[in-house]
Amino acid sequence: MRIGIDARFFGPSVGTGIGRYSQRLIEELEQIDTVNEYCVFLRDENFDLFQPSSPRFTKVRAPWRWYSRDEQLQFPRAVRRTNVDFMHYLHFNVPLLSPRPYVVTIHDLILSKFPTPRASTLEPIKYWLKQLAYRAVIRTAVKRADHVVTVTNYTKQDIVKHFGYPEAKIAVTYEGFIAPPSNVSVTIPDASRFKEPYLICVGNAYPHKNLERLIDALPQIRHSGRAVSLLLVGREDFFFRRLQEYVHEKHADAFVKFSGYVDDEMLDALYRGAVAHVFPSLYEGFGLPGLEAMVRGVPVVAARASCFPEVFGDAAYYFDPLNVSDMATAIRRVIDDHPLRDQLRSNGTKRIELFSWRKMAAQTLAVYNTVRIPSNR
Repeated sequence: MRIGIDARFFGPSVGTGIGRYSQRLIEELEQIDTVNEYCVFLRDENFDLFQPSSPRFTKVRAPWRWYSRDEQLQFPRAVRRTNVDFMHYLHFNVPLLSPRPYVVTIHDLILSKFPTPRASTLEPIKYWLKQLAYRAVIRTAVKRADHVVTVTNYTKQDIVKHFGYPEAKIAVTYEGFIAPPSNVSVTIPDASRFKEPYLICVGNAYPHKNLERLIDALPQIRHSGRAVSLLLVGREDFFFRRLQEYVHEKHADAFVKFSGYVDDEMLDALYRGAVAHVFPSLYEGFGLPGLEAMVRGVPVVAARASCFPEVFGDAAYYFDPLNVSDMATAIRRVIDDHPLRDQLRSNGTKRIELFSWRKMAAQTLAVYNTVRIPSNR
């Protein structure tokens, strides 16, 4: 078969989990698939980032930005020119005129379950118009898909509920994690250095991340005698700048810091220095930073919400994400209770054995082998 992959999100520079997912899927497929040929569609920004290690993988320029008019009009023409048997779109933004059968990966339904103008830089009217377009695109993408891939059973059930898509045609492929670098010494910059124990939270600052409540929980923890601070790690953007204003309004600048974007080596050092990783999100598709903390022996404190119990199991200590006091109590417990911390570390070491990018790629390849290719191709 000749398979096309929409990898325009490929690589960490995109700043989302989709970028890492795209990169790891393609790199693992290069290692395990010795039969099929692949056309990997990349934007100019990440075209040179992917250097095929297999002659069966060919790069194709697809310079059209996601959610754009050219994506809808130009991308289908490029797909047709490559003569692929089918496509794998790694995000819901499937061109409405996609000329080949396709598999689509739906990572989450955050935009469906948490629609709010606060999650956008657009004016409210433009935001709701964009919401209508999003709903039309994702519904069409799912309805027309030969198969849907998603990353947790939680999201699978969301897809069945929202779109009525056949459960038997949805494959759950858990993500993996990046093993920490070994014997690497990194100097942590002053801007991310604390004189006291700190909690770490990794990701973006969209409203569903629930970071305001986490910031509100910090004074409760500190007033009870725990000298602990918070480090928020993520690429600086409109949402992080808005959160920085919130921190300033709450007079929390002294114990809440922002690192900005960091590379993998720096992130490893920041994880290892933390007393715990906190994941307060109201909704996630998978929750990769939690696994990245576990593999480094960092205890995880997480919201009892969405996919977290499924992914983290008994390797996290949970709280009600809507209750600031419960959040503060859970974090205090993990800081103070050393036997609990040791148990979470031990459970985390066992838990991460369930997850592997190689396994994810093999399960995805199994989906490819079930795609119905028209006989007149």
